[in-house]
Amino acid sequence: MATSRPFLRLSLLSALVLVSACKKQEAAKPEGAPSDAPAATAPKAKTLKVGLVTDVGGRGDHSFNDSALRGLELWGAGKKMEGGSYKDATPEELKETLAQDLATRGISPVGATPVVLQSKVPEDYEPNLQTLVDEGVSLAIGVGFMLENAVETVAKRNPDAKFLLIDSPLVSADGKVYTLPNVRTVMYREEQGSFLVGALAALASKNDKVGFVGGMEVPLIKKFEAGFRAGVAAVKPQATVLVNYTGTFDNVAAGKQVGQDLVNKGADVVYHAAGSDGLGVIQAVKEARAAGKQVFVIGVDSDQSHLAPEAVLTSMLKRVDLGVYEAVRDLSQGKLEGGDVTLGLKEGGVTYAPVRVDFPGKAEALQKVEELRAKVVSGEIQVPTHPSQLTAAPAKP
Repeated sequence: MATSRPFLRLSLLSALVLVSACKKQEAAKPEGAPSDAPAATAPKAKTLKVGLVTDVGGRGDHSFNDSALRGLELWGAGKKMEGGSYKDATPEELKETLAQDLATRGISPVGATPVVLQSKVPEDYEPNLQTLVDEGVSLAIGVGFMLENAVETVAKRNPDAKFLLIDSPLVSADGKVYTLPNVRTVMYREEQGSFLVGALAALASKNDKVGFVGGMEVPLIKKFEAGFRAGVAAVKPQATVLVNYTGTFDNVAAGKQVGQDLVNKGADVVYHAAGSDGLGVIQAVKEARAAGKQVFVIGVDSDQSHLAPEAVLTSMLKRVDLGVYEAVRDLSQGKLEGGDVTLGLKEGGVTYAPVRVDFPGKAEALQKVEELRAKVVSGEIQVPTHPSQLTAAPAKP
């Protein structure tokens, strides 16, 4: 009996190995397969995880940041945020966000998994971007020109990671624009879209006095001002343009105060390019209409008509959503490369939202605006990018 124990232990060990192998084979079968079906091992798909860092305006600005989030979450991932978590969006919900000019772009979800970090203060930008890299995202997106330094720093620190910077090129310490192989930058010809809404504002104005509210007084926002004032002058050289800046992008109360001031000074159409401050401008015009004044407001970046349907004349659409989506799509196809991309009227990067309100001469005004669009696209009209290129100074509010 003593000589048979090694053989017994070997037999038991062989049986255990056989049972274990059978269990592994059974676990590898696809769900619903017959018990005698051969084992199948599906290749594990690589998750396309895409991170996005907002600027201080954050989610819910109904403008710049929300446009970027739409490009990633709804268009790139087929998701919508509800109650602090993602839910699948329906095809109808996606279609509702695609204006006629985007219908032929072939926009459809590419299976991205969004990771969004909101910045409360500018000091959050760099650590938030680094956190995304540490979490292994395939692409880290910085939304807004204020993230330029942070994207540049983190991209140099992580040369194997990919980045997208919206609204600014990379600028060296000596002020020169340059590129990095792992960073795509997307910029817009805001002055062109602002030119069209400026013309529309002048044509809709009864007082021949309109207003512009900027956020921070920086070169980017000066492009909005210059284009708007040029558009007004193109159709009504005699019109007055009142210009004021809030100095911020995240102070709704400041926007409301400046908006009220311009309306009280006679501006009957007010255009804002002020981030979340613009929500205050819209509220000021909405309240003025409720008090009996015939005034309109023009939104920016996203279609803001839903905020005040009777007060919003149109919105200058800046396709941040398109810039984000196309980067995510290119990433999914292995075609995302570094370098600069600029989107204007010709490329569909800027336009204006449908004009849903009525005013005298609306049809003729829209026809005139479309004629101006064609001239800008053809190059016949060169829209100024800075107020210094305009012949007339703005009126002081």
